[in-house]
Amino acid sequence: MTSPILLDIPESFESDRLLIRAPRPGDGAALQEAIEDSLAELRPWMPWADEHQTADVSEAYARRAYSEFLARTNLPLFLFRRDDGRFVGGSGLHRIDWSIPRFEIGYWVRTSLAGHGYATEAARRIADFAFSDLQAERVEIWCDAANERSAAVARRAGFELEATMRRNRRNSAGELADSLCFVRLRN
Repeated sequence: MTSPILLDIPESFESDRLLIRAPRPGDGAALQEAIEDSLAELRPWMPWADEHQTADVSEAYARRAYSEFLARTNLPLFLFRRDDGRFVGGSGLHRIDWSIPRFEIGYWVRTSLAGHGYATEAARRIADFAFSDLQAERVEIWCDAANERSAAVARRAGFELEATMRRNRRNSAGELADSLCFVRLRN
């Protein structure tokens, strides 16, 4: 297999309503605004949310995320509305195993834009991108078993529940929690 760093991976692609692209220097302010808009909803599921206390912290994240994208160690992606460029949320292909290739999609949408199908649209399109451009054999979505909204996104995006892992991790409150693993396989 070709070394992942040598793969020519597009830094952006589109869905019907979204521009999906790698983070770039300068994205920190938009990221910070979306996190501040969504902090109460992010905290229970995304332990990283409290780390973003300032625009500088979010800018540093955007720059590190871009370097990870270039190194192919992680493929973080930001979601923007195509019609007005508004920052919608974050996603990406994580926990990559290039030897298979296997990817995990994560996602979050800012609270003010939740409930409009953006997460489902992004998850579906990112999975299609993984299969077509990255030759994925397997794409997973993992979520806390108590996160019904995230599980619903996975189902609507065409993923099937493969496993429920009992007490396999600690949640953001430090308690043992169950996880759901949804999967799509290459046709």
